[in-house]
Formats: sequence, structure tokens, C-alpha cells
Amino acid sequence: MPEISVIVPVYKVERFLQRCVDSILRQSFYNFELILVDDGSPDNCGAICEDYAAEDNRVHVIHQENGGLSAARNTGIDYVMNSSDSHWIAFVDSDDWVHPDYLKILYNTAKQ
Repeated sequence: MPEISVIVPVYKVERFLQRCVDSILRQSFYNFELILVDDGSPDNCGAICEDYAAEDNRVHVIHQENGGLSAARNTGIDYVMNSSDSHWIAFVDSDDWVHPDYLKILYNTAKQ
């Protein structure tokens, strides 16, 4: 059971997506799942997401028609509420990358 569900809305970020996902998968805190919500991206983002899911069982991909950032986040939340036992949700934008201790610091601070 993952402690944290990390939700990443994905739309037209093909050139940034690998750096984002790699930074999440390289976390020092390992007990998480990554939900990539492909929000109808017209580029290769959907295929990139599927490649990550094929390589790492912590990665889950949801494809949907474009509904915008809030809709993609809500889809991720719905997935967590219906299909996960995680205790925490974190959001990362798909054109960002995070520090290797991001989830560890987030989790330890929340637990305190």
C-alpha cells in the first residue's frame, strides 16, 4: 500500500515530461504511487506515460479527453479515492521537477 499518491496532470509537455517523471521516480521515499493523467495531449505525452507505466509498477496512467488542469487533477483524485489505499495526495506540475527528498520531507512533516 503506497503512503502517498502523486498526481501529475499531463498536457503538451513532451519536452519536459521525462525530467518531471524521472525526478519523482528517483525519490528517496519509495512508498508512493504516481498517477499520470494524460489530459488529451495531442503530442507524444500519452505514449511516454505508457512507457513509464510499463517500466515501473508504481506508475498508473489515465487517458481522458482534454478538460483542463483542474479536470485532470480531479480525475487523479477520483482514481485515488476509488482505487488506492494511500493516505496522502501530492500534486506535481508536469513541467516541473522535484528534489530527491521532496516526498520524504513532505511525509515526515505531515506526520509530525
